[in-house]
Amino acid sequence: MKTSLLSVLFTLPLIAYADGLPDLGDVSQEIISPQIERQIGEQSMFQIRASNTYLDDPEISDYLNHLGGRLVANSTEPGDSFEFFAINDDAINAFALPGGFVGVNTGLILLAQDESELASVLGHEVSHVTQHHYARMVYGQRYDSLAALATLAVAILAARNSPDAATAGIVGAQAGTIQHQLNFTRQNEREADRFGLATLEKSGFDTRAMPAFFERMQKATQLVEGNTPSYLRTHPVTHERIAEVENRVEQIPYHLVPDSLDFQLMRSRIIAIQKPPQEAVAFFDEALGAKRFGNPIAHRYGLVLALLRNNQPQRAEQEFAILQKQAPVNATIETLGGRIIQLEKPDKDVIAYYSTELKNFPEHHALIYDYAEVLLQDQRYTEALKLLDDQVNRDGNDPKLYDLEARAYAALGRRQEEHHMLAYLHILHGDLAGTIEQLELAKQAGNDYYQLSTIETELKQYREIAAAYNKKK
Repeated sequence: MKTSLLSVLFTLPLIAYADGLPDLGDVSQEIISPQIERQIGEQSMFQIRASNTYLDDPEISDYLNHLGGRLVANSTEPGDSFEFFAINDDAINAFALPGGFVGVNTGLILLAQDESELASVLGHEVSHVTQHHYARMVYGQRYDSLAALATLAVAILAARNSPDAATAGIVGAQAGTIQHQLNFTRQNEREADRFGLATLEKSGFDTRAMPAFFERMQKATQLVEGNTPSYLRTHPVTHERIAEVENRVEQIPYHLVPDSLDFQLMRSRIIAIQKPPQEAVAFFDEALGAKRFGNPIAHRYGLVLALLRNNQPQRAEQEFAILQKQAPVNATIETLGGRIIQLEKPDKDVIAYYSTELKNFPEHHALIYDYAEVLLQDQRYTEALKLLDDQVNRDGNDPKLYDLEARAYAALGRRQEEHHMLAYLHILHGDLAGTIEQLELAKQAGNDYYQLSTIETELKQYREIAAAYNKKK
């Protein structure tokens, strides 16, 4: 039914490498191929997305992927597929997983004083991926399966935040012997600096941001003893490294690069999400008051979000009216406008608003999700399914789309399709048992021959994987 999930089907054998499943190759003492790196990263992301620190916010995700995509396009491997995501954590950290998955903590986003500083960190992480530093790190070690490598990737991620807490995971991955390799080597770091700086320049950012940001983080740690940011523990920034980057930067012509409005909006969004609602309102009121600081458009955007969270819809409408007059046309602000218009307009006007805005911003995920929610609330289930099917054809690995589709099918009483969509939702969260359960329910719920054939094929595949996984235990 949904052929776009084939990438997930091919990833799953990582957790259950056994007879009868596709042979992905001998991973003992061999260079890991880019294809296997991607599969290791995909498998690791199942665990990350299930974590309560994974920030499932479509606005922030879209921004990071737009910024990161700009850097990847100017990297040494511009055709590679990358996914950028946020971790809701105040710790100053960013990390790269094999295969093109780059995470950044909200703490680092807020620490960055301008967009070029954030881009410098992402460019550095992109370079770890494009230079295949993970594959080099495990080269020559022996592992009995790709499952061990996927578990190791998550253990490395955990170690970057809390080295002691990751020890058990490393032993579980049969990789205790390479604990000393959890951090990239100095050569890896300098290489990532060099390629990252070149990517930053080609992408049109301020190259001076890289040494400036590293130096500021380093100075901050000297003021607060024992409070070294995770990023500096896992990417040790020495005076020599900073000097080396500064020397390279001096050879590059300087040009001032203004921040995008989206960078400022996302910083305000993080503050509005993380602070208690009343504190967030007070923060933005102060920022917009007599002692003004920062970007007024971004701060008013944050204020509207905080007011909505603080159950002050009337004032939120008033502040948004001011924001609309001040701000240029922007997808994030127009999406917030949809939330506001739902407070004051009849359903027909709300749907007309979303229909128009989606034509202006057809790939803005927050707008798509909100439009689907409005259609479901207005019981326009067929329209909602048409919208969601179109989006699944663009991105078949988006769990939110399947969740919304399942709700639409449930409202229509179409149980077979409902459970089928829920199966896809479960598999995208790495829940193999839940996937099998939903497929079995889908098989029992209807008699459509075409769907039953697809469901039975998928059930057979997933049961084989589950059996192989149980055999490995």
